[in-house]
Amino acid sequence: MAHKERVPLGAERRDVIADAAIHLVATRGLKGLTHRAVDAEAGLPPGSTSYYLRTREALLGACVNRMLERDLAAQTAVPAGTSTVDLLVGMVLDLIGNRREELLARYEMSLEANRQPAFQAVLIEGGSRLRSGLAELLKADGVPNAEAVAWPVAAMLDGLMYDRVAGAGSTVPQADFESATRAAITALLVGLTA
Repeated sequence: MAHKERVPLGAERRDVIADAAIHLVATRGLKGLTHRAVDAEAGLPPGSTSYYLRTREALLGACVNRMLERDLAAQTAVPAGTSTVDLLVGMVLDLIGNRREELLARYEMSLEANRQPAFQAVLIEGGSRLRSGLAELLKADGVPNAEAVAWPVAAMLDGLMYDRVAGAGSTVPQADFESATRAAITALLVGLTA
């Protein structure tokens, strides 16, 4: 008797759908994101994606929420005694190393959001939640005005990641990239607490 793979249901199926959609956006761009393509990528019966997420906007929102869920989990799963520098460097390296597809999908969707105000609102809300968490980290590290400086710190980190996965930074040897990332984050935090 052949083993039949278990088909995920409910919230688990939504996660499978979002993961497949993120993969498609990262590998094929937004033109490759269709409900039918997500069904095929996820190995789900035809119509599954449209049952859970009727519109393209809902599908894009599911992608954003899935990535946000992972980002927030990474912010809170920090071993006690980890310095803010180590945490931020670790997050950058994890994203470019283990979650590269999510970064590529995020950048694709960010450009699309400029043409879709409703979708842009979803991205802005997600970014605000991440920056609030970053502000708490900075505040705990003694950074004055942590709420005000969280967005430029996040923008710098995002610039490092963008350059690594989509720019000239992709040609820098890994050890050099890690060293330069640590130096930049350290200098930034020292400057902010001075």
